[in-house]
Amino acid sequence: MSYVDVNGINLYYEIQGSGRPLVLLHGGLGSGEMFGTSLSAFTGQYQVILPDLQGHGRTADIDRPFDFAAMADDVAALIDHLGLDKPDVVGFSLGGGVGLRLAIRHPEKIGKLVSASAGIRRSATYPEILEQQGQVTAAAAEFMKETPMYELYQRVAPRPEDFPRLLDKIGEAMQQDYDLTDEVRGLRVPTLVMGADADMVPPSHFVEIFNLLDGGLRDGGWTGEGRPKGGHALAIVPGTTHYDIIDSPLFATIALDFLRNRD
Repeated sequence: MSYVDVNGINLYYEIQGSGRPLVLLHGGLGSGEMFGTSLSAFTGQYQVILPDLQGHGRTADIDRPFDFAAMADDVAALIDHLGLDKPDVVGFSLGGGVGLRLAIRHPEKIGKLVSASAGIRRSATYPEILEQQGQVTAAAAEFMKETPMYELYQRVAPRPEDFPRLLDKIGEAMQQDYDLTDEVRGLRVPTLVMGADADMVPPSHFVEIFNLLDGGLRDGGWTGEGRPKGGHALAIVPGTTHYDIIDSPLFATIALDFLRNRD
């Protein structure tokens, strides 16, 4: 359990397991703890680095908006600080979005990427979810006191009283429009696009991302010669939602199978 000063933030991280380095990025309002039983599958084969992103877990917030690109730069700086040689990256939800931006902005620093439950266009999110996200403000803090996210924050955050501020900043970030279509089309990091079959976006959006990566455009061929040229892949995890995909045994199994293939 350590801290490092990067980009003006005192970033908390843990290292567990041994082997090739793997950076595991948590979802919003969470920390590395949210990976639960999936974590042991990763630490059984990798040296897992678990940072707590800005304002989450044991990393205190700073006077900076919640910006996926800035968080990606934080992770890149952590990789440099630890002297990691092109670690693989697995991210979920917020972490999946940060992982995508890490691959876009710092492709030379990472090996492979698994981006789970992360869309690339705000407009792809179901309208009812966008409406719910619009209600995430400091005023919602009282209603969240019985949730696991609140319990985690109160237990580990350097300043537990910052929870309403965290909700405000997350809410503001979710109102910002974004479209990574052009950036994803040029992605050079081999990427597994993963999503639940009942996620915050329709499965067709994950297929759209795969299409941008040269996937799903033709028959793969007997020897895989028609697969995406960049080594990309797609997985829709059956029987899962945005809220429980990382609890499925298939989450780690699929991710590890993709990472294991070093071709």
